[in-house]
Formats: sequence, C-alpha cells, structure tokens
Amino acid sequence: MFNKLVAIEPVSLIPEAEEALHRYAKSVTLYRDVPADDAEILRRIGDSDAVLVSYTSRITRGVIEQCPNLRYIGMCCSLYSEESANVDIACARERGIRVLGIRDYGDRGVVEYVLHSLIGLLHGFGMPMLRDEPVEITGLRVGIVGLGVSGRMIADALAFMGADVSYYSRTRKPDAESAGMRYMPLCDLLAHNEVIFTCLNKNVLLLGEHEFDVLGEGKVLFNTSIGPGFDSAALERWLSLPGTHFFCDTRAAAGPVSEGFFERANVHCPGVSAGRTKQAFVLLSQKVLSNIETALAQA
Repeated sequence: MFNKLVAIEPVSLIPEAEEALHRYAKSVTLYRDVPADDAEILRRIGDSDAVLVSYTSRITRGVIEQCPNLRYIGMCCSLYSEESANVDIACARERGIRVLGIRDYGDRGVVEYVLHSLIGLLHGFGMPMLRDEPVEITGLRVGIVGLGVSGRMIADALAFMGADVSYYSRTRKPDAESAGMRYMPLCDLLAHNEVIFTCLNKNVLLLGEHEFDVLGEGKVLFNTSIGPGFDSAALERWLSLPGTHFFCDTRAAAGPVSEGFFERANVHCPGVSAGRTKQAFVLLSQKVLSNIETALAQA
C-alpha cells in the first residue's frame, strides 16, 4: 500500500474508481484543476509516494528530482512511447520510480466518429457532398496510415461496410493482409485512395509537402491521431485544392494552423474528443486501477 497518493489534476476516473483508490493508499488527494506550473505540481506532490497524471500536465526531470519519496507515477492517459510521454520516464527509471500508462480505451468512439463523418460527407448529410451524387462506403478506396489498434479497428469497420482497404505501416501486418487489406508504400497509398486516415503515434509526422502533392485534389483526409501526423503548413496548402476535405475531432489534431483555419468550409472539426465516452472512462478507470495493483505487487 502507498502512504500518499495524489492526482495532480483531473484524471477522468469514474466515481467508483476514485473510491477504490483508498484501497491502495493510506491517504488519497484528488485535485480538480490543472496545475499552473512546475512549482504548483511540486506543491501538490509534496511527500507523496504515488502520483496520478493525465495528459494536460508534464512531470519533468526537474520535478522528479525534487520528489525523493516518489516511487510510482500512473499515467491516466495514453502511453505510446517513452519519447512522446508527458512524464520523463528515463529520469524516473534512473531513480527507481515505476511509470505505467494505458492504451486503447477510447478507440470505439473514434470508429463511430469516423463512420458518422464519412457517411455524412458521402451522402451530404449536414455537410457538402463529396461527389455529384450520394455514394456508399461500398467500393470506396480507403487508405490507412498506421495500422495499430485504432487504425485496424477503423480498417475493419470500413471493410465490413464494403470499402476497398489498403494500408501503410512501418511493419507489414500479415493478419490484415490475410483479411484482404493490401499493403502499399506510402506515396502509392496516397495516390491510389480516395480517403486517407492517419492513425499514428504522437509526434510521428509522415505527410509533408511532397506527400500532399501526391495525395492531390478531390481527396479526403481524416486524422484520428492525438496530434498532427503531418506538416500543418503543407496541410493548409493542400486544402486550397478543389474537392479536398479534412476531418479531425479536436483542434490539437490539426497542429499549428493559421487563424481562421477551422472556419474553412472544407475543414470539419467538432472540437470534442471522439474517444471521451462513458464507456471509455470506465475502461480507462479499470486500466488505471490495474496498473496500480501491478505496481504494488512488483514493489
């Protein structure tokens, strides 16, 4: 059992999970706002030996080095890689602090967002119609860039609806190919398909000016990554081509764009994370508690 556990900011646990934290620590403190700076993070951590953090704050080397009691950091957000994490995992490892994060808790909501938006565009439901007449997903040429968990879920859903699905990934996916999804080099994928989905890890940028030139006019780009999977300036230039459309659920997914970007008629962004659903918070909570149990069992 931990002595003191503190959530330094809102971490999206359901009420039952917040109550369950008391099974794992003698003292539990949950802050309901985001700390303004490192000084406030340090004040909130104090002499705690366990910390929970979401994606809105960073626990840096400077913070970790001033918290001698700390032995566990639980990331209540996606941990894709050490390099992209908002916790200095290397520093934590040097000091014997266990860091555990979660993944794959909001993907179903993202798939539903994709289907909703794509069908709206193809049929002209509440937005400009992509072609001169309504078309179905059946036969639509779709390219997935990044066939991880969420990319594969999107691919499976579109394949079920009759799309012609191909993919690009750093590694070949034999199981996807056995399901009828073709591997293509990136530029071939961009040239061939009508709709492209970037489903990449944070800070992975694959589409630059050349790739957007290959993508060309009359195409649709969905970004379902946490951040942009492309050069944002190149994206803006591409959107000046006729018949282009860009979809993302949150503004952060577009990256550093110019003023007025989200007012463009061919930019579609509801400004709400598609993965933040009731069911996602339940799954997030389960995974956060499971990580705490793992950390305590291995202490």
